Amino acid sequence: MAAGGRGGNTGPVAIELNHTIVPARDGELSARWFAELFGVAEPVRFAVFWQVTTDNGVDLDFDTHGDDEFTTGHYAFLVDDAEFDAIFGHIGRLGIPYWADPARQQAGRINHHDGGRGVYFPSPDDHLFEIITRPYGG
Repeated sequence: MAAGGRGGNTGPVAIELNHTIVPARDGELSARWFAELFGVAEPVRFAVFWQVTTDNGVDLDFDTHGDDEFTTGHYAFLVDDAEFDAIFGHIGRLGIPYWADPARQQAGRINHHDGGRGVYFPSPDDHLFEIITRPYGG
């Protein structure tokens, strides 16, 4: 693909993440867990997926795999300080384990990279979710 465009488009093209598929044992249950924890709108059914939309318009399409094996992933979310406090409060109330690092070595701690706060925690399907208040390297 040529720089600056796709196909016949010769002008600059903005590249934005539109959606990603999140495998789950139960897509609806996982989507509802996410929406409640993150304080976003309830998931909606879209084809075979349960879709949750983040504030920047990226859709997380939770896909039911039942007992079939699937690869877990890492999903990081930039939040403001108030959102961090709210989500972190839910993590504590629900008894979800958390770590300051992705290797899960610093249990029960948050990090302060780049002058912000960050924490890693598992989803019900053992994806590693992360919330940060400052982009890394910023």
